[in-house]
Amino acid sequence: MGDSTLYTCPWCKRSSDASSTSCPSCGAPVDVRKAVTKSGWTEQPPIKDMAKIQFGQSFCQIEGTLVPVADFKLAAGDGVYFAHHLMLWKDDQAQISAMKLKGGWNRVLAGMPLVMTQAMGPGRIAFSKDHPGELVAIPLDRGQSIDVREHVFMIATHSISYDWFTSGIWYRTREENNRETHYPVGMFMDRFTAGEKAGLLLLHGTGNVYVRELQAGEHILIQPSSLLFKEPTVRMNLHFEYPASVWTRPGTWIVTSRSWGNRYLWLRLAGPGKIGVQSHFAPIEDPGHRMDSFEPNATEVQW
Repeated sequence: MGDSTLYTCPWCKRSSDASSTSCPSCGAPVDVRKAVTKSGWTEQPPIKDMAKIQFGQSFCQIEGTLVPVADFKLAAGDGVYFAHHLMLWKDDQAQISAMKLKGGWNRVLAGMPLVMTQAMGPGRIAFSKDHPGELVAIPLDRGQSIDVREHVFMIATHSISYDWFTSGIWYRTREENNRETHYPVGMFMDRFTAGEKAGLLLLHGTGNVYVRELQAGEHILIQPSSLLFKEPTVRMNLHFEYPASVWTRPGTWIVTSRSWGNRYLWLRLAGPGKIGVQSHFAPIEDPGHRMDSFEPNATEVQW
């Protein structure tokens, strides 16, 4: 395969010069076969150490594997924005400033940041998370959007706009006169959209990252906190499973209810569209109290 041969990346679908050892759009290795499980999940290959991802006249080099670093070399006029606590180092040339976010009062009530930090080139700047995992590079074409769960976003290029919306995934429990509302995937989700130019989005996944393309009418149940991202066409709702009855004492069965805490909580995703999950996830903080109410699209089943 000569240098003139074009290589189409099976993960981001972008074409590039086949002489490279990694995809310049998403960093995926070109010498790795697409690994698909019998259940339909595709393992996202970890970005190799020192792989370069190009965007505009700038590039990002991924360094390390256990706690990878995203090392950006920004050209004049190119910029990125990010959560401020992720910045690892920068040189004197890179200019740092605050980027205000819309919906300030609602963000304060939700415990979300009022500002995000941005950096402008020319100059170098690097970022990393404070725990092990994988960096997931998602190139977005003009007008393309992706929905991202809270706290997994790392960096986006300036050509990508940022918005947020209520997840609509909630349930409420009650203990005597105390009520508590729970948000298994977070109260809000982030939405990133490429504008007039294509852009690059970097997320952080813990454990291994798997992706799946759901067809129209196809759905799957996942642990809510395992969700990394989804395309906006993918619909989601809570799904409850609970036993119809339990053994209490010899010869006696009582019918249980989802209200008594004997339940399993799932996030139900329905296609069409692509989804991404992480294999390491936080357990759902369900106190097991009597269920008072839940989001109107929730489904449930007894077994």
